[in-house]
Amino acid sequence: MLLARFQHELIEAGCDEAGRGCLAGPVFAAAVILPHDFEHPLLNDSKQITEELRYALRTEIEQKAIAYAVASCDNLEIDEINILNASFLAMHRAVEKLHMQPQLLLIDGNRFNKHHTIPHQCIIGGDGKYLSIAAASILAKTYRDDYMREIAALHPEYEWHSNKGYPTIKHRRTVLSIGYTPYHRRTFKVTSLITAQPETEVL
Repeated sequence: MLLARFQHELIEAGCDEAGRGCLAGPVFAAAVILPHDFEHPLLNDSKQITEELRYALRTEIEQKAIAYAVASCDNLEIDEINILNASFLAMHRAVEKLHMQPQLLLIDGNRFNKHHTIPHQCIIGGDGKYLSIAAASILAKTYRDDYMREIAALHPEYEWHSNKGYPTIKHRRTVLSIGYTPYHRRTFKVTSLITAQPETEVL
């Protein structure tokens, strides 16, 4: 079971993103404030569980969370400010959408652009350590997957319904043979079957 709290004095919001390594589509982020007594033996990093369980957990998180919010940065913003800054901006947007302001942000990873009023704690592998970050990872992942399925019909040859915009071999070959769509990140160059952003994530 993951840990419920990083500390016990401040209101914590777990924050995580999904889609950093994709060739197409936005990066999504979520912020989640869970009750102090929240428990779930199956809640874990979204990459470590099945799609079916991710969606079942999303329903439970949304029902039981004190507050949650999901936000994104689109591919044009990613190209303008780079994927790292876009990931941080999406997290900031999610935090700003919360109906309750947290007093501490738990950030999955080792870097973050400081929020203007709320302190943060970076935690490497945090989505596999703390329930609130794991919950944020599940919301970010499932909301992004839903979005990619919606736009997949516009460009079916890229198979976003299954690869969700990640650089699978078929996706890269299609980009090389057909070119970019309006949803592709132009700064993520594909000059061969190896991309500039080699990142694996569960599809």
